[in-house]
Amino acid sequence: MHDRNYRLKVIAAFAVVYVVWGSTYLAIRIGVHDMRPGLLAGIRFIIAGLVIIGLSRGLGQTLPRLRADWFLILLMALLMIVIGNGVVTWAEQWVESNQAALLIASSAFWTAWFGTFGKRGHKLTTRAKLGLLSGFVGVAFILAPEAGYNPRYFWAQMAILISPIAWSAGTIFSRSRDIATAPLMMAGWQMFAGGVALLAIGIAAGELKSVSWSVAGVGALVYLTVFGSCLAYATYIWLINHTTPDKLATIAYVNPAVATLLGWWLLDETLGRPQFLGMLIIIISVFVVAGAPRSSPKETQAVARS
Repeated sequence: MHDRNYRLKVIAAFAVVYVVWGSTYLAIRIGVHDMRPGLLAGIRFIIAGLVIIGLSRGLGQTLPRLRADWFLILLMALLMIVIGNGVVTWAEQWVESNQAALLIASSAFWTAWFGTFGKRGHKLTTRAKLGLLSGFVGVAFILAPEAGYNPRYFWAQMAILISPIAWSAGTIFSRSRDIATAPLMMAGWQMFAGGVALLAIGIAAGELKSVSWSVAGVGALVYLTVFGSCLAYATYIWLINHTTPDKLATIAYVNPAVATLLGWWLLDETLGRPQFLGMLIIIISVFVVAGAPRSSPKETQAVARS
């Protein structure tokens, strides 16, 4: 019964992250039309971080005390909040939500590769390597425009490709660290620290001068704060410690499907033939990577990686 309840918790957690994070690309796309990206992402994560920290304290969890825990909090805030989310928010001023989600699908490949490092790492099989290679071909198709390159648009796409690298690095690194702070408390401080950094960047860039409040913009901010951050991010942090990298990678190909459907339904977004082909290649490739058999864990090395 205990194992069954645990499996149900894991399934429910994945369902939350699949659906909610798939919809956040749409919310971000709506929000950046009224609020500048630094302010939108900064306010979102500051509020969510404070809520999660307060909830953690209410559950009796202690504040982080060890220097190693604070180092991990700040590193995760940089990799997963500032770069992993902040860059996507900035880029969606020009990149459609469905295409942004498809580019983020490459996080599955980075997660698989980074998962080969460290004492808990596994070597990639030939099948997994082929899946990684074909997946990057799919990304190249998504980046191919039908009507010529727009330099500003293209660099926004390229910027999005940085986000999954940082996100995957943060995910795998956090799995390899032993921490004394509860995961929920860690998530709260990561969001708060990352939010402060993003808000500072936005203010320094003069974003306060161009804020335009609307019902749609405020609604997007509320949705991103409550569901995208408080609920889904905290759930993801829990999953990092309760599942494996290959299963975490499935998030990368379910989210684009949700985002593509919502973008088509609510924002009239479309995908050209190259993008559609790239989407199919990525989805197939990630299934290949996630379904590839794993070799046995590498023996713990006496000398840590530099």
